[in-house]
This record gives sequence, structure tokens and C-alpha cells, in this order.
Amino acid sequence: MRDGYGREIRYMRISITDRCNLRCRYCMPEGIKLSPMEEILTFEEIAAVCEAAAALGITRFKITGGEPLVRLGCPQLVGMLKGISGVEQVTLTTNGVLLGDYLDELLRNGLDAVNVSLDTLDAERFRQITGFDELGRVRESILSAVGRGVRVKINSVLQDGINAHEWETLAGLAKENPLDVRFIEMMPIGYGKKEKTIEGNKILSLLKEKYPGIQKDHRVHGNGPAEYYRIPGFAGGIGFIRAVHGQFCENCNRIRLTAKGELKPCLCYEDCVDVRSILRRPEVMTGEDRRKEAVSEDIRAAICRAVHSKPRKHCFDVREQITEGRQMVQIGG
Repeated sequence: MRDGYGREIRYMRISITDRCNLRCRYCMPEGIKLSPMEEILTFEEIAAVCEAAAALGITRFKITGGEPLVRLGCPQLVGMLKGISGVEQVTLTTNGVLLGDYLDELLRNGLDAVNVSLDTLDAERFRQITGFDELGRVRESILSAVGRGVRVKINSVLQDGINAHEWETLAGLAKENPLDVRFIEMMPIGYGKKEKTIEGNKILSLLKEKYPGIQKDHRVHGNGPAEYYRIPGFAGGIGFIRAVHGQFCENCNRIRLTAKGELKPCLCYEDCVDVRSILRRPEVMTGEDRRKEAVSEDIRAAICRAVHSKPRKHCFDVREQITEGRQMVQIGG
């Protein structure tokens, strides 16, 4: 389906929880208020939204959080979504701590690819950023996934004065392993509004100095807005998501579903379309088929409203115009 500016929307990011087993401050700062579980969509409700979305042409889904693997049954949800007619792809974004534990189950349920958030390869700095000493488990999970033939992308957010100097060691993960390392500019959402954004172009310039043979890679690597490069001798690729300094809105192909059942057209703005109230009408619970079909129609209509209300572009470059006031973990990474 297309939005009001002619962009084809075929991708939905689905947050299934606002809980996490790490405490990265730019995503989940201390003191954040979590949602009661009764406010979080059930897996059946999520599947109902995805079934309606697939009928409209949104056929690629990313499961996010919080940390999605802290919610029991996450692998089963992957299988539920893969079983929906028309669904082409189901992928996962995780911090990697539990990925190794659930990898077999995720693959049995049809997981197509995984993104792992990893900002440092230094154990003490990992503890500083995340609050926990789990770097070893994350690295083991990544290697296990690569060894199983899973398409793996590493998402790295560089922070001034903390890990900005690690661009070379992080990029080095793609030298020996067939995975993509992606440098993501800090998004000015929640705590991120206080942080200095390290420009992707700065990291690219440093890589060009270190590896003069680096070249643009025009192959499709996934569903997102990353721009990729190949370095001679590297098994994998290097990507950049310039959310602030390289606006890619003209090619935006997504909407988001928050854990509380809000369809979010753009990360930058607070505007949402509520689907939880539709899903929790009495007729849904009674199982009356005729009325349930009416509910399905209303869900599709809500998705259409969200898609058609997508703005032309975000305003991350003008922070005072950003209306989204929640933290990233409350929206869905």
C-alpha cells in the first residue's frame, strides 16, 4: 500500500515489550516507568494486526522491544507471524544476551534474520553502557548465529566521549565474519535528545582513510534505510543509518506498532492510531465470527489511517519540532 506521498509501505516494526535485561541509558534510562502487562498486546492481538497488515500489502515484520527475548514465547510469535498468508519475512532485533539460548527455537519457527545491538567490544565499557557484564554472551550469540547461516547485522551507536573511538574495532567484526556492521546516528528521542550525535559521514571518512579501497555497495541488504560499503578483504559489509544528517524520508517504507497497540507513522512525532481498543471490543472475546470480521475491517482501516497520515519527513535536524516525548524503549527500537 502507498501513503499520501506515493511511498510504498510494506514493512512494520513491532515492539512486543518495554522490558529489557540491559540498561543502555540512551534507550532505557534509570527511573523509567514500565507499562502494566494488561496494557501490552497479547501475541494473538499482534498476529491479528499483522494479518490485517499483510492483507494490505505490508508483508515484512521486525520484532523489537525493549528486548523481545525477555518476553516468554517470543519464538512462538515468530512462527505465528510466519504462518500468516502473504508474510514474506520475519526478523528480530535483540541485544544478543539471550539469543544463543533461543536460537534453535527461533530458527525452527522460521526466523529469517537477526539484528544485534552492540556498541563496544571492550568488556568494561560494555558494563558502563549497559549496566551488565554480558559482552561474552553477546559475542557467543553472534558467532552462533553466523555459524548457523543466519543473516546477522550489528547495530552500533557511537557516543561522544564513551565509545566513539571504537569505530575501527567494531567495523573489524565484518572482516572475518559474513555479517554487516551498521553505524547508527544517535536519534534525538528521549534521553538521546541530550546526546551529541556523531555523524555517519565522519565515521565514513575515517574508514576511507584507513581503507582507501572502500567502495559503495548497491546490493539490497534488508528493508531499512542503511547505505552500505564494501572493504576489500572483508567477509561482510559496513552500513550507515544517518537518521539525523542523511535524511532518507523520501524512501521510508515503514510504520511501527508499539507494545501498547499504537500504530506510529513516524518516530519523530507523537501522533499514533490506537488499535488496542479495537482489538479488545467485547465481540472479539465472544468469538462471534460476523462481528470479528467487522473488527478485522476496522483494524485494516486503522492501518490505512496510520499509513496515510505519515508525514513527508521527520524533523530530527530541528529538535524543538520533535513532538515525541517518550523514551525509545517505550516506542520500540
